[in-house]
Amino acid sequence: MECDPVEDPHEPQHSVTKSASAASNNTVIPELTLLLTGDRNSIEIGTKNILLDHDEQRNVEQFSAKLYDLCGRHISVINMLGHPNIDRVPLNQGIHAFLLLVPYGRHNSHYKSRVQLLEKTFGRGFLSYVMTVVTHESNEKCEGALADLKANSSFAEKRYHTCTRTMTDEKEIVSLLEKIDVMVSENDHQSYSRLMCVQNKDQKEHLDHNSYKEERVGTEEEMEISTEVTSGPSETKSKGTVDVEKEIETLLSRLHLQDKLQQKLSPADFLKIGPPVKPSNDTCEKELAYTFLQTLLALDYRARHILVKQESPEVSHSQSAPVSDSTDTDDNDLDEFFNTDEDSDQSKQTHVHPMDVQMAVFHCSDSFLKQDMVKKLSQCQYALPLLVPDPVTMDIECPLWTLRQIIKTWKVTEINDKDTITMKSMPICKAETPMVSFFRLGSLSQSKSHLMNSLINDTHSTFFHRNCKGSTKSRHLMDGVAEIAWYFPAGNPNDSFTDCIAFCNLHGDALMTEKQHEILIDKSSVNVVFVPTTQKSTAVLSALLKSPKPLIILVADKDCGGVEKKPGKYIVGLKERSQSDVAEELKMTIKKTLSGPHTSFQLESMSKVSGVRVDEDDPVCQKGKSAAMKILNLLQGMDISKIKEKFLPCQGNLWHEWCRIKKELYHLQGNIEKEKSQKEQALTQIRQEQCSVSHTNLMKSFTESLLSLPSTHKEYFLKWMQILIDALSTDDLASILQRYDEKWSEVLALKRKHDKSPLLDRKQNELEQISKELQSATFGLEHIFREMGQIYEAHKSQKKQTHNRQTDWSKYPELAADLMISGHPMELMDGDAGYVPLTWISSVLEEVIRKLGDQTVFVLSVLGVQSSGKSTMLNAMFGLQFAVSAGRYTKGAFMQLIKVSEEIRNDLKFDYFLVVDTERLRALELAGNTTTHHDNELATFVVGLGNITLINIFGENPAEMQDVLQIVVQAFMRMKKVKLSPSCVFVHQNVSDIGAAEKNMDGKRRLQEKLDDMAQLAAKEEDCDVKCFSDVIAFDVQKDVKYFAQLWEGSPPMAPPNPRYSENVQELKHIILSKASQSSGITLSYLKRKIQDLWNALMNEQFVFSFKNTLEIAVYRKLEVQYATWTWTLRSNMLTIENQLHTRIENGKLDVVENSYLFTEMSKTFEKIKEEMNLYFEDKRDKDMLVQWRGRFEQKIKEFHEEQVEGVKKTLDEVVQQKKARKKLDDKKTEFENKLLQKSKELAHSLKDKAKEEELKSQFNTVWGELVSELSAGIKPIEDITLEEDQISVLNLLGFEWGLIKECKDSNRYQVLSKLGHYSDYVNQKTQRDLSEESHESKKENKDTGKQGTDVLKSAFNYFKQVTGIVPTTQQKGNSDLSHEQIRSFISQVEQQSLKKIQTKPVATRGYRSTYLQEMAQNVQTKVTEFESQKPYALRKEFTVDLSLYVFDRAGRWLSQSHETYRKNNNAHTYSESKKDQYYSIFRSFWKGNSSAAVFGEMICENLKVSAVQAVCNKTAIDLAGEMRCSFPAFSGNRLNLEKHVLKSLAEKEDFKSFITYIRDPRSQAENFIKDEVHKYMFREQSHKAQNILKNNVDDISEFVSKALFTATQEVKTQKGGTDMWMEQFSSLLKDKLTLDTISCQNFRDINNFDFLKEEIEKGLVPIKTEMSRLSLDKMKDFRLQPDQILIDQLCRCCWVTCPFCAAVCTNTLEDHSPDDHNVPFHRSGSVNGGGFKNTVEMSVDFCTTDVASDNSFYPDGVSEVSVPYKQYRTAGPRFANWRITPDESVLTYWTWFVCRFQQELENYYGRKFEGRGEIPSQWRTHTKQQAIESLDETYSA
Repeated sequence: MECDPVEDPHEPQHSVTKSASAASNNTVIPELTLLLTGDRNSIEIGTKNILLDHDEQRNVEQFSAKLYDLCGRHISVINMLGHPNIDRVPLNQGIHAFLLLVPYGRHNSHYKSRVQLLEKTFGRGFLSYVMTVVTHESNEKCEGALADLKANSSFAEKRYHTCTRTMTDEKEIVSLLEKIDVMVSENDHQSYSRLMCVQNKDQKEHLDHNSYKEERVGTEEEMEISTEVTSGPSETKSKGTVDVEKEIETLLSRLHLQDKLQQKLSPADFLKIGPPVKPSNDTCEKELAYTFLQTLLALDYRARHILVKQESPEVSHSQSAPVSDSTDTDDNDLDEFFNTDEDSDQSKQTHVHPMDVQMAVFHCSDSFLKQDMVKKLSQCQYALPLLVPDPVTMDIECPLWTLRQIIKTWKVTEINDKDTITMKSMPICKAETPMVSFFRLGSLSQSKSHLMNSLINDTHSTFFHRNCKGSTKSRHLMDGVAEIAWYFPAGNPNDSFTDCIAFCNLHGDALMTEKQHEILIDKSSVNVVFVPTTQKSTAVLSALLKSPKPLIILVADKDCGGVEKKPGKYIVGLKERSQSDVAEELKMTIKKTLSGPHTSFQLESMSKVSGVRVDEDDPVCQKGKSAAMKILNLLQGMDISKIKEKFLPCQGNLWHEWCRIKKELYHLQGNIEKEKSQKEQALTQIRQEQCSVSHTNLMKSFTESLLSLPSTHKEYFLKWMQILIDALSTDDLASILQRYDEKWSEVLALKRKHDKSPLLDRKQNELEQISKELQSATFGLEHIFREMGQIYEAHKSQKKQTHNRQTDWSKYPELAADLMISGHPMELMDGDAGYVPLTWISSVLEEVIRKLGDQTVFVLSVLGVQSSGKSTMLNAMFGLQFAVSAGRYTKGAFMQLIKVSEEIRNDLKFDYFLVVDTERLRALELAGNTTTHHDNELATFVVGLGNITLINIFGENPAEMQDVLQIVVQAFMRMKKVKLSPSCVFVHQNVSDIGAAEKNMDGKRRLQEKLDDMAQLAAKEEDCDVKCFSDVIAFDVQKDVKYFAQLWEGSPPMAPPNPRYSENVQELKHIILSKASQSSGITLSYLKRKIQDLWNALMNEQFVFSFKNTLEIAVYRKLEVQYATWTWTLRSNMLTIENQLHTRIENGKLDVVENSYLFTEMSKTFEKIKEEMNLYFEDKRDKDMLVQWRGRFEQKIKEFHEEQVEGVKKTLDEVVQQKKARKKLDDKKTEFENKLLQKSKELAHSLKDKAKEEELKSQFNTVWGELVSELSAGIKPIEDITLEEDQISVLNLLGFEWGLIKECKDSNRYQVLSKLGHYSDYVNQKTQRDLSEESHESKKENKDTGKQGTDVLKSAFNYFKQVTGIVPTTQQKGNSDLSHEQIRSFISQVEQQSLKKIQTKPVATRGYRSTYLQEMAQNVQTKVTEFESQKPYALRKEFTVDLSLYVFDRAGRWLSQSHETYRKNNNAHTYSESKKDQYYSIFRSFWKGNSSAAVFGEMICENLKVSAVQAVCNKTAIDLAGEMRCSFPAFSGNRLNLEKHVLKSLAEKEDFKSFITYIRDPRSQAENFIKDEVHKYMFREQSHKAQNILKNNVDDISEFVSKALFTATQEVKTQKGGTDMWMEQFSSLLKDKLTLDTISCQNFRDINNFDFLKEEIEKGLVPIKTEMSRLSLDKMKDFRLQPDQILIDQLCRCCWVTCPFCAAVCTNTLEDHSPDDHNVPFHRSGSVNGGGFKNTVEMSVDFCTTDVASDNSFYPDGVSEVSVPYKQYRTAGPRFANWRITPDESVLTYWTWFVCRFQQELENYYGRKFEGRGEIPSQWRTHTKQQAIESLDETYSA
């Protein structure tokens, strides 16, 4: 660089670049110019930093305003912190002081490396301008820093200062400036200039050149030979390190990594689901680094061999020579041909060296990605970095942390008589092995790395060398890098070495990397040096020859064999010798030297090497380690098998016992509820014990660390925990596994001999003991997380909250969710216990949802036997972290969440993959019956969970997985039955010849046959018709079977992975992504529920009948709510239409109602509903689930629409018929009114001003009487009906005695016939044999039949009298066994049939006939006879009479109301009496002299008064019903919601009679509830709102009438019409809303002032409106529409079928929901329905949801001696077949409270006792009413 002289900066003739703050002033010369260099992280740059408040790196000076404010001086500051190109420092103006900032803790290494770099750049003379500043945290003291720095010869104490990283302390800064002033004074106020720089550089280069010349050997010709390293420090370079740094910067830019030195790559950048890795020849240079890393993570060692496609002619691989057009071959052309100095080639840039790519990625990765990268390099059998120079600071770093997670296994052969082989497995960092180090002094033609490969693995390039594919002469990042690799013997005779040996390779010329070769020489057991010649000695060789360590010198110009010149000192010639010969000789020499005493090398020892920065020393890493060590210190010295027992007690015996008891709840026997209660108490006790032992020191420390550490610290902490725990257990596990292997071999040998001696049993027992020992010794990080889950579940079950924040169990799911989101595998199923911790998993997923949102995931399940390569395949496919089999001995299922990358996000319909991997399936060391059962559960579970399942088979023959395949096939069959439809792909791993298509086809054929056979076997188990596997699941053997090459290219442990295996993995990934693209995935919330549903179903033997898809249920319930809304919209619209047409008919404007008209009127609403339905079913979130019900609900809506139309037509047709039936009377009424008006008018005029009020009344009565007599002439009066008398007469006519009828009538027992507890009094036995009493009873008979329960039966009917006020008949002694439930069901059927039939009679139009009752009674008698014929008992006469009276009673109300309607419409006398007062008022008006218009208006107002009130009340009924349907909680949901509120109401009232009504007739109770709630709403709770609705309707009607009045008047005036026309217009306008009786106009044709008429009517309407405004809501009951009945019609039109066991009501909103089964969320205790045990009075308290999971049986028809197992209840007959009763060990608190609260009442009602097997569990008695009500909210809102 050219340098200009710089004078004293204080002289005014020089200028300086100004800061922004000084820009407006005159040019200011700085008093001081300070340059900051060193570590960017040594200070905190910010606005409060006095020295540097900006983060910009500039090559110009900038004045510091803060320093000016501090000391009043113009000080310029140049920020070069962290800048790699220090040579770009602006020296034009000169620097007064270089402030070298180094962080405390790393001060020494940073100081050395930075001073060395500055020296190389500026020369030695600049040191007098350097001020060293050590920065520290505010709470740190820089103790020892000064002493450390004094050890450096370049350091001067007087140029040393310390300050805090924030640099906000003014005193510290002032002190620093004072020291700088002293230093500047000592330098004679001279600034360091470019001229000084040149002088110092020239001097340094001269010294370096001379020194280097002494060290060099060889000739100039040898220097030109192509060597391994052609870049690096060289005496010929004038720009030195500066050019290297520029080259590095260019390299990073070419690889698009220029910003990654600061912002490092992390695992998160690659832990994403992206497209399959590209082929190696399809990569451009800018993608090279990322492709390299993706290929490496995919376990493809060809990552080093990636070819770059040509994008520019500037980049050259091996350049092709230009082709000449000339064909001449003279000498000139020949010379030209051999001339390689092509100008065109000079500008071409060579491609990036593969090792530069690797090292560039390494430098640009954070510590965690480095770990992953190095782990993959190790698996690929590549050498690993041991010493790495920093490309910026040139600090030497040992990546010890990076190497921490590598665990290796090898076999040591001890040479003796038996050649003992010992297996070792340990973290490579802890392995103490010999190390052989290789160096090169100078340049050689032979490749050192190539020769080293021959020693380790002659078929694989462990060390990259010049002959490797892609190698170039130019290389930038490998100088000074020392790589290490190990040779691991396999325990075979042909092993190169018998024990593990480390080989270290220092790249580049060792003469140029003094520090590195010194370290390696010191650490090595044997040193191997490559030299070009031995003609000249070097200082390095001299030192090595003097060292006591063995030395092997390989000489390029010697052709001799190995010669031991001195003890331990060998020389080997390379000249004209084959590499294989040299390698063999070298092996022998190394073996020989290591056979004697030698030093060992351990990676961990590198942390103590001076001058080497170890990555583990980073403060963040150390804090993580410190936290981990705090925990591991607790475990030191402990037996590994005792750790879990002491520190993780919750997951041991307690958890296993909890799981065992929990599973037993699904297989109960005997006294089920009592046993269940005891087991539940035992579960609670275990949870309490878990809580009491949960806070061990280990768990306390672990959770405190997770809660308190920042995210980065936490990541280090977890890694350290994993590393330290693995190191703790590796040796023990290896020892146990070796013993297991040996013992297993012994057992196999005995079995092969068919030896059944006691020796075999003993060996097998010993094998079992070793297996248990292995399980105890298995200890990993997953066990700690498992413990967290158990602590959480235990405390959650107890609902206790720890007050200590640091051990707050409620935070555990959030901690686990954070880890899961960051990519950590999470245990899904504990395989040791064979259980899924549902509470823990659900809470973790809830936290994931809270943090990420309810994202969609695609679940990929992987199933395969142990050690079949599943985890390796997944890790290679997705870059996951599942431990391979050699690293995990924990059984179960693990899940890992992986984000879908943006690259393929548009191709997929979900956000994440969830990979579920199974561990230890069919593990040899865990063999046993229990394990087999667990494996079956595990297989079914993961198959059901996955959207796609990979079935992994090791080898070509699936025989080794035959039993698992059978489970899988059966699992798929079960999934199909429960409407889950996963897909599958079979993977055959370790196939020797995957290229043989014919062989693969044969393998596929055999697999297809095997699957078909297993499908047929499974079909028999599952009772379904399946012929082949493709009937079960969509499966194409051609596409869905994949063959994988062998994983290893050779024999482990030294074999690299097979590249073809990686290709197979990428091909499989393509298949998976292709299948996944056709799926929408599932939401995380659905996943959470699916896990629960699958596991709960798996706990039962009858999986298909037990599976309950709770999300599907929730979606269906939402659909039910929506369906209710749609039906209400149709119903309310139809009610409005009905109201309008009803009014038209009454007004005589309509006499025929057509269906087409009704459909047309409804069409707009119906079309809108159809649109809403379409939108609802197309909702993409639940679309896939809703599609199964779409057709059915669309059909149901259509049917409902048609039924509404048919119903309204039927109602209106009846109104029309009634209108026609009274036409004769109506005609007479018209004539009567005309005569009455005419006579009234004449009489009134004649009496005007002559008669008084009394006389007037008398005269009117005379006229009135005459006309009424004329009206009623010839019409027979309609009499009231006498139902009571007719009922008795009808029964007597059927042959029943008067006395029996009277007795039954007087007892009133018939009124509660359907609600009786039993029907013993009505039964006569036909035979002597015992008859079954209940529809569900225990198969076991009670032998003690002495106690017959007579007293109980005697008290039964007495109890009815007490509860219901009914007098019972005499009781029948004894306890005859019969089916009461069948009789009760029969009563209900007869009632419904009779009511349906009677309501078809035309009572409202033709009146009541006693024959109707006779038909009913005859029907009852017939039905009873039919019922008796099918039963082994007879029903007494009393039953037929009571049933007839019961049916009469139910029909009586309808008959009375209908007949009253008929009487009202057809009784002339009644009509005339209702009109008398109105016409007397008109008579008085005429008498007073009022005009015709006034009288006519008065008549109209009187008519409107009645019809307006009717219209207001009917409209209010509809509006009130609509308001309550929308806003009242009980009415605003589905059928299930109504059920919940009915039950709440019953509990709040605590009225047993109401409960019995609900149990026996749930619909009746529901109707009563609706009526009660509507009444409360209208008259108490929301009376104000109801009154407002009424008032608004009054206003609407008033406004409507006013508009009609105005319109009619204007029309008549316009057309100049008369009274008839006005009346016609007015009534036409009112026809849809108000009825208006016909008023004859012949007496009012003199009206001609219609405005006056209008005014008179308006005047008359005012008091009517006022009166209507005061209308009471109670008035509504007098009119046609009632809000409660509207709601009953809407809400009770659903399914009312009851459970055949417990009488729980089906809660489906659809009345006919076939083919769906009847179901209810929670069933009841059998005692609610009076269930009991055969031949006893013992009540049954069992819940049927518990029964169907038990091993008990029942008698389905009440009389059969053949019992049916509860687990097969569907086979018991039609009543049972359509009920879906899902086994559930939980019970609804509501019904346990009910049983306890009404124990005495239930005993009296059913004539049974809660004793013996029917004893109420004590736990039930702890339930309160409040808990009962709350349980409804929890259950019915779920």
